Amino acid sequence: MKYIGLQQQQAKNNFKSTLLLFLFPCLVIVLFAIFCFLFTFLTRYSDESAEVVHYTETVSETAISLFISYSPLVFGAVLIWFLIAFFSNTAIINHATGSHSLTRMENKRIYNLVENLCMSQGMTMPKINVIEDDSLNAFASGINKKSYTVTLTRGIMNKLNDKELEGVIAHELTHIKNHDVRTLIISIVFVGIFSLIAQMALRIAFHSGVRSKKDDKGGGALIIIIVLILAAVGYFFSVLMRFAISRQREFLADAGAVEMTKRPDALAMALRKISSDPVIEIVQREDIAQLFIYHPMAANGKKNVNFFNNLFATHPPIEQRIEFLENL
Repeated sequence: MKYIGLQQQQAKNNFKSTLLLFLFPCLVIVLFAIFCFLFTFLTRYSDESAEVVHYTETVSETAISLFISYSPLVFGAVLIWFLIAFFSNTAIINHATGSHSLTRMENKRIYNLVENLCMSQGMTMPKINVIEDDSLNAFASGINKKSYTVTLTRGIMNKLNDKELEGVIAHELTHIKNHDVRTLIISIVFVGIFSLIAQMALRIAFHSGVRSKKDDKGGGALIIIIVLILAAVGYFFSVLMRFAISRQREFLADAGAVEMTKRPDALAMALRKISSDPVIEIVQREDIAQLFIYHPMAANGKKNVNFFNNLFATHPPIEQRIEFLENL
């Protein structure tokens, strides 16, 4: 695989970010419109005296009215959630990973490695955080120069030599240069929104007349099922879109790291060591886990490699990445 160049990769990630910002709200609109129609249809299902044509028209009109009435509430909640999550992503990530800042006086070696790589690339020095865990892992995060951060576990700082650690840091700096981190954070925020919508939709269905129709428990149950299905469909597609973005970026970041350091063997050896102990117990969120150089929730540091797992994996198999580096 040939590294396609910084500007081209940045342009692709900027396009993906824009596409995500467009497609996710569209998915919210479509799913909410379907919900309004099905909710209206099922709540009026017991009206057997209505004529079919008139009934259909009434359902459509009522569904449109419901959509118009509740759209500001739904879209307002989605927008507020997005803004909160987007601008507080650093605090959310730090809390989810247990990371804290690392000062130059605490570890001059790490600062020198990061600073030298940044100077060679004309990059602004990112913040450096540490996770107090003896495992080997790392990730980059942030949405702009003020918030860009490279986070390393205590284990990876202590167990890798300078060349290996330089390769890992270069990998994370490439994610920053390529704007991968911003794209990923946008996708993480939207997947979180669909998780919230799933909960909100269920509560709306439960409290907006379902329980009041005690003589129509079957209809109420159908509404809840429909809501859950729609929420699941929206969440499923949002997750698939996120995965499609996540996988290719690791190969490109590996290639970018080699372009910086000129040492593919060092990064390959680092990945071998990382794969032996990547698990970070404090990390319990799948959306946060995808930021790491190697999935920190993998059982015993390994994942079964098959089509199904590859479809839903945020990272390509480590063996493929090492083979890719060895062929550079």
